[in-house]
Amino acid sequence: MIYPLPAALVSCGTAECSNLITVGWTGTVCTDPAMCYISLRPERHSYQMVRDTMEFTVNLTTEAMARATDWCGVRSGRDYDKWAETGLTPAPGVMVGCPSVAEAPVSIECRVKQITHLGSHDMFLAQVLAVLADESLIDESTGAFRLDKAGLITYAHGQYFALGRPLGRFGWSVMKKKTAAKLKK
Repeated sequence: MIYPLPAALVSCGTAECSNLITVGWTGTVCTDPAMCYISLRPERHSYQMVRDTMEFTVNLTTEAMARATDWCGVRSGRDYDKWAETGLTPAPGVMVGCPSVAEAPVSIECRVKQITHLGSHDMFLAQVLAVLADESLIDESTGAFRLDKAGLITYAHGQYFALGRPLGRFGWSVMKKKTAAKLKK
């Protein structure tokens, strides 16, 4: 019941042979060093690609990518070229051998540090090597990524949702009213 989850497309494999898999079980686990994880079922086509290369890229998805995101979650890369079928564009990796999704507003390139068998899924704990962001979504004055403009989607209880409006910034609940009102915007 820990919902919603990111609806992420994970790209894996090599530049010559890559795949996309929709993953809901992903997230940040550490800031220094920057680390994240994905959890995959061993029977999935992408599982062995990640295990063989020990690399993957987490690509955040948008409303415009929702159909492709869902499609990649219900079709196997054993049977389809997901890049061709969805019209998504593979972009060369910067620090890893697998491509990222050019249409993604943020792509997080990762190198696996540890694999933990959890039961139905194995967790791939990984160090973040590079974060690629759509420059048009970077606020020039603050350098912050504009989540409110990115159109990101999440997944909860079998449905996809667009992220809503911002409610406040970290710490606004304990600031003086005048400062909090300014930061809430």
